[in-house]
Amino acid sequence: MSLKICVAQLNYCVGDMPGNAQKIIDAARTAYQAGARLVLTPEMAICGYAAEDLFLRTSFIEACDDAVNRVARELAGLKGLTVVVGTPTSGDNGPGLRTKSVAVQQRHNAARVLREGRIIESYAKRELPNYQVFDERRYFTPGQGTCVFQMDGDGVGDSAISIGLLICEDAWFDEPARQARQAGAELLVVINASPFHVGKGGERELMMQARCQATGLPLVYAHLVGGQDEIVFEGHSFALQADGTLAGRAESFKENLFFVQAGHAQGVVALSATSVPLRSPEADLWDALVLGVRDYLGKNGFPSALLGLSGGIDSALVLAIAVDALGADKIRTVMMPSPYTADISWIDAREMAQRMGVRYDEISIVPEFKAFKASLAGEFKGLGEDTTEENIQARIRGVLLMALSNKFGSIVLTTGNKSEMATGYCTLYGDMAGGFAVIKDLLKTTVFRLARWRNENDPYGTGTCPIPERIITRPPSAELRADQTDQDSLPPYEVLDAILKRYMENDQSIEAIVAAGFERAVVERVARLIRINEYKRRQAPVGIRVSHRSFGKDWRYPITSKFGV
Repeated sequence: MSLKICVAQLNYCVGDMPGNAQKIIDAARTAYQAGARLVLTPEMAICGYAAEDLFLRTSFIEACDDAVNRVARELAGLKGLTVVVGTPTSGDNGPGLRTKSVAVQQRHNAARVLREGRIIESYAKRELPNYQVFDERRYFTPGQGTCVFQMDGDGVGDSAISIGLLICEDAWFDEPARQARQAGAELLVVINASPFHVGKGGERELMMQARCQATGLPLVYAHLVGGQDEIVFEGHSFALQADGTLAGRAESFKENLFFVQAGHAQGVVALSATSVPLRSPEADLWDALVLGVRDYLGKNGFPSALLGLSGGIDSALVLAIAVDALGADKIRTVMMPSPYTADISWIDAREMAQRMGVRYDEISIVPEFKAFKASLAGEFKGLGEDTTEENIQARIRGVLLMALSNKFGSIVLTTGNKSEMATGYCTLYGDMAGGFAVIKDLLKTTVFRLARWRNENDPYGTGTCPIPERIITRPPSAELRADQTDQDSLPPYEVLDAILKRYMENDQSIEAIVAAGFERAVVERVARLIRINEYKRRQAPVGIRVSHRSFGKDWRYPITSKFGV
């Protein structure tokens, strides 16, 4: 026999249960016309992931129930079609259509198996992750048992295929898959909402290969795509044979109906599907940032974006990402020179704006800077200039950008990177002012590497080499005082970022980092800067997570603390 499976790798929106239900209905009808009889939606497809404390609201769970019921009703006439819908549930989690939820005693991260207008099976996720960005034990009770259901194919006289259903984290442990096999499963299907970070796609495939080899079962991995606040889901659905070899792989960072053919061959279920090759880390990283920007603005209703274009590498990279995400017509740039802005900064900013085809304006902050200094002259009498005057310049720029944002409705994209956020090399209510931090999770060395990659690649067909070479090669500078460079205040970025990776991303101790060959004084200074600048990071805008440890939900450190190792 032969069974055609469709993975509805779609971009669902948190809280838009009517819209998500319609996406599922439309995808299922399209898949049915193409011959598919089993449609898999990702984890929490009906409500989007992650809905956070919305899960605690009874009305939210009821709205999810209503949306699942609607999917079941509207697909009831498609004979032989089975649809697996990811959804939160409450109560006993048993099969059967629900009209109203009882008072919520337990909630589950679950899936409903729909066929011809009925819920024929339900399954609740057993393994609830509570690390990195996950907080599922706050919201859900672990499920118990297995879910195995039968699927007929298009053959005559052949046996059905027994499908074992798992949800995301379940497949990272031995027991759920092993018990599904003991219950008769011949094929595992895993529905997922697994946040992206660089390299995560390969990690998932390796883990699922191990699951196939341990159980002797093939596997179809159905994954979410889209941006949700700081998190991005990249799609990258795939299918593996029983020995763990690749049967097919869907495109990443795109909505896709990914079809997999399943049939018995020599006593086991074999799979076949089309496949795309694995991509470079830079290509994945670029698409993650682009999708994160596009969905944050699109799903929150911002019509356009605004950023300060300084002639430096960070704002240049943010501009290139924003244009690829939204189009040049939705981006406005503003150059705000101070008394310390170099001529080449003007020249390079103008050139980049011209290359990208975006609106470019210049608003000098010199008059405002002079006015602030005059107002404070009495208070500062006899005191030399220091970071106070530098921060005033940054805050003037923040005020101007936010004024334009208020007047015209554009969201301000901040341009600070992870190295700056870690060490406090940023100004509260200045360059930190804005609504979305595009490169918040990129170390400075990654900023340079990604800028060069984008100049050598044109993934969205803009026809441009966007970033002038001098922006990449000149020494970085905030240009807030004469002859300033970043390395006046910070270690070389190659050293700084290596320490940050070890200390911040991988939780290595100061002693371990020193033992790896780094100078103790530098390591202790970097660790101290990280510790004393937590209060700034708490006030920073949300930004896109692309590493396994970002300054966001991954990072939960107290502001007040004396612990320093």
